[in-house]
Amino acid sequence: MRVKSISARRHRKVLAQAKGFRQARSRRIQTAKEAVLHAGAYAYHGRKLKKRDLRSLWIVRMNAALREVGVSYSKFIPALKKEKIEIDRKILSAIAVEDLETFKKIVAETGLIK
Repeated sequence: MRVKSISARRHRKVLAQAKGFRQARSRRIQTAKEAVLHAGAYAYHGRKLKKRDLRSLWIVRMNAALREVGVSYSKFIPALKKEKIEIDRKILSAIAVEDLETFKKIVAETGLIK
């Protein structure tokens, strides 16, 4: 029985990962390997950036809703902590976008508006 080489298996694996890349990056082992490594690094970094971007989006949405009520974000967050209201920014932003009346009630709980 013929023994198939491990390097050929590795090469096939790299080329499969590089499928969809342009020109030599999808055909030549060395350039494909380099491209796959860089793609992985960019993907990892992108996952970290995504979290940062979403958090800033939530803050912007909340701040816009708070301005309608006449409160600033920088006053609202410490007031939430002082009142021990533990709702995260993601949920608060969703409430602010979908149900402004409920959001106003939460802001009223902090004592910033009457």
